Amino acid sequence: MEENRENDEPEEPSHDSEDGSSMPQEEELQEQGGGRVEEDGSGSPRVSKSAKKKLMKLQRYEAKKAHRKAIAKQNKQEHMERKRQEWADKLAALPEDERSSLVQAKLDTRKERMAERHQEREHTREKLRNAMQRGQNIVVDLEFCELMNPNEINSLVQQIMYCYAANRKSASPAHLWLTGCKGEIMSRMQKVPGFPNWLVEKEERSYIEALHERKQDLVYLTADSEDVLQELEASKIYVVGGLVDRNRWKGITMQKAQEQGIQTAKLPIADHLSMTSSQVLTVNQVFEILITFLEVKDWRKSLLQVIPQRKRPEIDSNDLHLTNERKKMSSGNENGEVSPCDSNVGSNCNEKREEVTVET
Repeated sequence: MEENRENDEPEEPSHDSEDGSSMPQEEELQEQGGGRVEEDGSGSPRVSKSAKKKLMKLQRYEAKKAHRKAIAKQNKQEHMERKRQEWADKLAALPEDERSSLVQAKLDTRKERMAERHQEREHTREKLRNAMQRGQNIVVDLEFCELMNPNEINSLVQQIMYCYAANRKSASPAHLWLTGCKGEIMSRMQKVPGFPNWLVEKEERSYIEALHERKQDLVYLTADSEDVLQELEASKIYVVGGLVDRNRWKGITMQKAQEQGIQTAKLPIADHLSMTSSQVLTVNQVFEILITFLEVKDWRKSLLQVIPQRKRPEIDSNDLHLTNERKKMSSGNENGEVSPCDSNVGSNCNEKREEVTVET
């Protein structure tokens, strides 16, 4: 049996409602802004044709998702049962002395593997502790929860998990701050296994309050800024807006920064890439671009490794190599660490991630 350990490895949260039950699909459809659900003269709900189509599509998606999950669970159980039976058959065919030696060898191998994993975890945690002392400060601003519906808050929680998983794997991790982490968003984050052990700054106060002595160093990242980010300065504190809203609140982060009198900047996306659509990125994509730049010191490489290929119209062989390298990194964690992309955590990694309003 493996030893007990602090688990700070993020897992993907469920998309159930706050009380633990699944949100009714009609209500979820309304939350997602799809179609209209009205009442007729008798008070019964009357659903428009477009809403019915979207509801049917949602039902098919949920059914397929549940089916895939059930098949994956069954396959895993069958695989484990085969392995146990193969091991039992192998032992049964051996003399007593050889059987004892084989069992002991397997126990020794398991102990060695556990020791290696423990050492790797400690190395990762020490790396993150050092980052909290000397790393680049990056803030995720979580003060927009009142502007998001429950599904969007769930999406934001998942993006924060991706941020932490990426920071754990990074050779140059950042000093990650979660400011305004209270109320509904804190309640959702507390449900993430291992969250209490995360090596990040969890601040109920806003970044303005928590970092008031360094207000002159704050830089809010927003595409509405006229200043293009050229370098990451160690003395600066870069703020990423934690808002999943499907573009309902355009310009809100720029307005907030201006009202607070702090600096703004935008990522140099247009200087290095042609985008097939708007430059809207998820919270974790912005964060991963920043920490990748800390490591490679090249904006183009950083952007190519993070921005999905579907958002780029053309790609040459060198760019394709960088993209493939990124896929390899995402599909297999270094040091055996767990991230939200791992198969034993969740199945939503390959789905299209929700996009934030901050067009960086």
